[in-house]
Amino acid sequence: MPTFDVVSQVNMQEVRNAVDQASREVATRFDFKDTGSSIELSGNDMKLASSTEDRLRALTQVLEEKLVKRSISLKALDRGKVEEGTKGSVRQTITLKAGISSDEAKKINVFIKNLNLKGVSSQTQGDQLRVSGKKKDDLQAAIAALKDEDFGLPLQFENFRD
Repeated sequence: MPTFDVVSQVNMQEVRNAVDQASREVATRFDFKDTGSSIELSGNDMKLASSTEDRLRALTQVLEEKLVKRSISLKALDRGKVEEGTKGSVRQTITLKAGISSDEAKKINVFIKNLNLKGVSSQTQGDQLRVSGKKKDDLQAAIAALKDEDFGLPLQFENFRD
């Protein structure tokens, strides 16, 4: 019976590379000079800091450009609120979402069930979903439908087995 897995993963090495590139660009750009702008990566959190909210928005834009260039979906970013710091500075924490939570898995399971593809079923296995079906064509139709639908997180499809 053909199967495939639906997962939501982030390549942390590419995220590190994007953060390093963005930090280097911020250090050399004239419009960021003397603004105290910085990006720090610790675990799944990126801490952005700058002197004004406007500079923080520009810093976020530079980071997002680098992430997109490295094929990291912006759906994986969970932006925290902008907080006031000392001496009028601002900071923001952006968390990387990885894995499919149980609520999101339920939504995806219901979506697959509502496709009414004959013999296609799905079950949750930890932070991923296993979709199985009788025909390979039905599974490919399920993948196409999942790609078209926006669940608010980046989905990848792995282990397609015949």
